[in-house]
Amino acid sequence: MFGPGVAPVLVLSSNTKRESGRKVQIENINAATAIADVIRTCLGPRAMLKMLMDPMGGIVMTNDGNAILREITVQHPAGKSIIEIARTQDEEVGDGTTSVIVLAGEMLAVGEQFLDEQMHPTVIIGAYRQALEDMISVLEDKISSEFLLNTSFEEIYSSIPGGTIEDSMILKGVMVNKDVTHPKMRRCIKNPRIILLDCSLEYKKGESQTNIEIMQEADFTRVLQLEEEYIEKVCSDIIALKPDVVFTEKGISDLAQHFLLKAGISALWRLRKSDNNRIARACGATIVRVNQTDELKEEDVGTGAGLFEIKKIGDEYFCYITECKDPKACTILLRGASKDVLVETERNLQDALHVARNIMLNPKLVPGGGAVEMAVSHALMEKSKSIRGVSQWPYKAVARALEIVPRTLAQNCGANTIRTLTALRAKHASNDSVFGINGETGEIVSMDELKIWEPLSVKLQTYKTAVETAILLLRIDDIVSGSKKKDRNDEPRPAQATEESMKE
Repeated sequence: MFGPGVAPVLVLSSNTKRESGRKVQIENINAATAIADVIRTCLGPRAMLKMLMDPMGGIVMTNDGNAILREITVQHPAGKSIIEIARTQDEEVGDGTTSVIVLAGEMLAVGEQFLDEQMHPTVIIGAYRQALEDMISVLEDKISSEFLLNTSFEEIYSSIPGGTIEDSMILKGVMVNKDVTHPKMRRCIKNPRIILLDCSLEYKKGESQTNIEIMQEADFTRVLQLEEEYIEKVCSDIIALKPDVVFTEKGISDLAQHFLLKAGISALWRLRKSDNNRIARACGATIVRVNQTDELKEEDVGTGAGLFEIKKIGDEYFCYITECKDPKACTILLRGASKDVLVETERNLQDALHVARNIMLNPKLVPGGGAVEMAVSHALMEKSKSIRGVSQWPYKAVARALEIVPRTLAQNCGANTIRTLTALRAKHASNDSVFGINGETGEIVSMDELKIWEPLSVKLQTYKTAVETAILLLRIDDIVSGSKKKDRNDEPRPAQATEESMKE
């Protein structure tokens, strides 16, 4: 309680900093738009790259919004919230990370004028919520179209050995970075019979220290003979099924290599468990678990592969198991001029795979190239005419904010932004909702002709995340930040003894 002659009551600590009111909202909007401006040029096929250097000297070159924001260090709390939505978008649908940041920044930017006009944030938030509901209904009921699926999806594994991008390929099978254990083993086998093991072809050693008392020389010879007999028995169990190739996750002794080589069997060792599982899915083999070679059956042998081959790429050897009859796993082999090119290629490939997954889960598409944003914007503009009161202005602002996507596409490919957007608005006003911007040339074209479509699930997640983040930041009217505790180095030190004091 404050009044004449009444001292103010201090609730917060003296080390605590507090900001409140309209100043906080403006700062949050500025922080969000600053981050959106950083990655705005990364939208579309003509996107620019960002070069980021980490504290260890590593360099990242990418146009992926999530990858860029992951490397940036931001202090402002609102900026951290904006960066968090890129991570959420990436985890949910795997694509649209740049779009969601740009859209969220624009949603906040168009709301700033209403704060300047002393409009209450609650009114703005109510209009934003109504606009989001209408966006979702327009997308699902009027714009989206069904997509017919006629393909089966397979587990996909990416490998990056080097080369040029034109040499990249999809293998109908699996590739692993391994070579045969013996140089005389066969390196090319057609229609191979494959056995997969999870046990070692070595004599089993004791888990702890083992002591053997030998009384005579024959005993030592017998111990060695027992080891050889064990290896021979394990190898004979494998050879009995007449395989051509044996893969194991563990080691293979020299003696086991000898027996397998005599039987004309190629062997590869020290496979990762994930690679072993992929080979099993590709060729139809069953992985035989620890020390169960005596239980091997004909059904465990994989016969689905058409070709086993060892190739040398650069300085390393790679094992190809290809031409599989009905593979449940395949490999995408990426080649590139440098590591940075390969990393960016793989990142873009991951986005494409996520899009394919989204279509499998929800087979509905919307036109790309900014066409869907203009169509939704036009629908919201028409709907705003029926809204009464001051809330129609923030509602219209959301419709204008959606135009940031086609505007950015036009800007990034060097087109005349004003003319292009005006012509695009005219197209959508005449109910041509599939017209958008060609990101390569900046021309207005039908997305149906260019075959540019986007998954509905990605757009829904983008709009929900962007609008809800804008609402969240507009609701903040107070920021209380506590300062860090003072270090011991900052504490006043005790007075040092001087020569004068010592004399006294």
